[in-house]
Amino acid sequence: RRVKTTRVFKCPSGFPNAMAASPEGLWVGEQKLTGAQAERYGVPEPDDILENAWLLDWNTGEVLKTVRTECRNTSGMAYGEGYIWMVANAAPNGVFQTDMNSRTVSHRQIPLGGGGNHGAKFRNGKLWVVSTRLRSMMRIDPNTWQPEYLIPIDPKKRSHDMAFDDEGNIWLVTGENASTRWSEATFGLDKYNAETGELLESVEFVSGSADPHGLEIYNGVMYICDAGI
Repeated sequence: RRVKTTRVFKCPSGFPNAMAASPEGLWVGEQKLTGAQAERYGVPEPDDILENAWLLDWNTGEVLKTVRTECRNTSGMAYGEGYIWMVANAAPNGVFQTDMNSRTVSHRQIPLGGGGNHGAKFRNGKLWVVSTRLRSMMRIDPNTWQPEYLIPIDPKKRSHDMAFDDEGNIWLVTGENASTRWSEATFGLDKYNAETGELLESVEFVSGSADPHGLEIYNGVMYICDAGI
């Protein structure tokens, strides 16, 4: 089936590239581009490389709280156990666990090889990440940092963030690897059974929709963010 996005509000200045839900509001992770990435997208180098996690009002987008993190090129985030878990897609890579006072509690690499990441979520006391090196969605015990479960994803598609629906299925943002510009790109969602890893459905965004990166599902509504570049 085909779906269409509807604009809700603009995020704070910066590139929103990750999302996480909480009863207090919608967390959005900021991405900053530096070096070759900044040159590629034609944006200036940031004066400050720390990346923010913003807590936004669900209805208006008003900034309720800002947590500063040491993550780089944030491409996934989760909220759980009172912490922000920001996942980097550039050196030094890894997962940055940050408290509400902007203090880094831990910095650890994705198990089974490290590398970059394109999404994250916290569910039932476990951290899930989208590992680009392993081309999979991985469940990690946040205390022992041991990997527990892997769901392979389509290597022909470009993957981004993931989210769980009320039935426990996983939705994964997808894109077309072959495209070289936004006007040629196609975007969609792949829905997986979280218990078996079976691909249940593929969805395509109609022309004129957002270029999805961050993804969250809350109270039966699916939210995405578009970095705007």
